[in-house]
Amino acid sequence: MALKNPDAIAAVVTALRLTYGDETARAMLVGGMSLAALIEAMFSAPVERRDAIRYVASALDDLAISPEPGPVWHLRYVYESHGSFRVVDMEIATPTGTLSSKDVWLRLLV
Repeated sequence: MALKNPDAIAAVVTALRLTYGDETARAMLVGGMSLAALIEAMFSAPVERRDAIRYVASALDDLAISPEPGPVWHLRYVYESHGSFRVVDMEIATPTGTLSSKDVWLRLLV
C-alpha cells in the first residue's frame, strides 16, 4: 500500500526516533500511540511548530485512527490563548462529539 503523504510520515518517524529511540518508535508506529504522544514528539523535533502541525495533519491520512471517527470528521486546532496562532494541541471533531488528543489512538497502516 502506497503512502498518501510519505514526507509527513518520514517526519513523524524521525521525530519519534529522536524522542523515544528506534525500538520504541517502531513499537509506537506498529502498536499504536495517542495523538497527544505524536504531537509531543513532533514539538520536540527540530522543526518549526507550524511544520510539526502540518506534518501531523498530513500524516493522519496514512494512520489508522481509533476510535473510528466515521466518514465525517474535522481536525480542530487548540491554540495557546484567544487570538494566538500558536497551536498547542489538536482534537478531532465528529458529529457525535469531540475526541481529545489523549483519546485518539493512531497506528501506521501497514
